[in-house]
Amino acid sequence: MEKTKPQRPTETFLVKNMVCRCCIWYLHEKLTREGYRIKGIELGKVTVSMDSSLYTREDIEKSIEKLGFELIRNREKGLVEQIKHAVIELIHQMNNVDSIARKSDYLVEKLGLSYPYLSRLFSANEPVTLERYIILQKIERIKELVDQGEFSLSEIAYMMDYSSVQYLSRQFHAVTGVTVSEYKQGKGASRKPIDQLY
Repeated sequence: MEKTKPQRPTETFLVKNMVCRCCIWYLHEKLTREGYRIKGIELGKVTVSMDSSLYTREDIEKSIEKLGFELIRNREKGLVEQIKHAVIELIHQMNNVDSIARKSDYLVEKLGLSYPYLSRLFSANEPVTLERYIILQKIERIKELVDQGEFSLSEIAYMMDYSSVQYLSRQFHAVTGVTVSEYKQGKGASRKPIDQLY
């Protein structure tokens, strides 16, 4: 009978401001180079196979913070970060108008909690409402799509679940202070990092 190696225990770290695939790659590369055995990594979460003869939880926490990320130690704040990651994933990575149109359904399905609860929790922990956060993310995505120049404004309005180009334009102006045309001409309203919208 073949003996199986005992599984090493794992520790999961909740990480703030991991907002894109580059963050995942960067954190994975740097932690692996420091000798940590990464078992899993996704937006906002790193799971490490622990080897107490080589490193401790505190060592890993220091390494993550040294790389410019912040650890989340509070359950509510962790859930708020998960909400942010789900919104970013939905708006910036999925390009699925059906999902954007049903954003509340997407968040409920992704996080397994009711939308009113998620909305209240978000508002209690952030200076903006969840709805405002979604709008800010959509505006940043619109700026990105306009800069790329691959789609007409009508196509962008459809992709971002606006009922019309006029509605997109009004909301864009209300948030940025400039029209889409002025933005295209480089008049004010530059793009912002998606983790620093407010």
